[in-house]
Amino acid sequence: MVFAPLMSIYREMDWTAALIAAAWAIILGGVGGALTDIGPWYRQLKKPRWQPPDWLFGPAWTTILALAGWSFYISLTSAPTPEARVAVFALFGANFVLHFAWSPLFFKLRRPDWALAENVLLWCSVTALMVVLPRMAGDSFAGWLNVPYFIWVSFAFVLNAVIVKLNAPFSAKAVNVQ
Repeated sequence: MVFAPLMSIYREMDWTAALIAAAWAIILGGVGGALTDIGPWYRQLKKPRWQPPDWLFGPAWTTILALAGWSFYISLTSAPTPEARVAVFALFGANFVLHFAWSPLFFKLRRPDWALAENVLLWCSVTALMVVLPRMAGDSFAGWLNVPYFIWVSFAFVLNAVIVKLNAPFSAKAVNVQ
């Protein structure tokens, strides 16, 4: 029967872990998109010629967060102890907060310089997802799934740094602009 392997996977799946991991990815992607305002302020910023087109960011983040969510699921279901499972939650929780913080800093407060500083912390959290997570969960594939996230955040850091260099200084006045 063709569907027998799929039914086996369905029965063996930890649906609580799957829902937690999916919610993590969906919320981050949805909120990040909602907080990204490609309006006049952003369009007036000087940007490097090599910046990807605006339309590419949505599909890129969707793919990256889906892979990271899969990593979250694998880590939750393969963590060998309750303490390791708590550590997995802590890593993804910290990453959630740091990922979430970038868009408001850059787009809502209009402070690419603050977003750049925050990006260092985000980069560290993604590095931990690649390096520390596999040790806690006992599954190296979970770490490898975060490599695209690491590459994209590294690229975003360089892009953010160039935008800051081309447009600085930023001021408290930028925060109050509607």
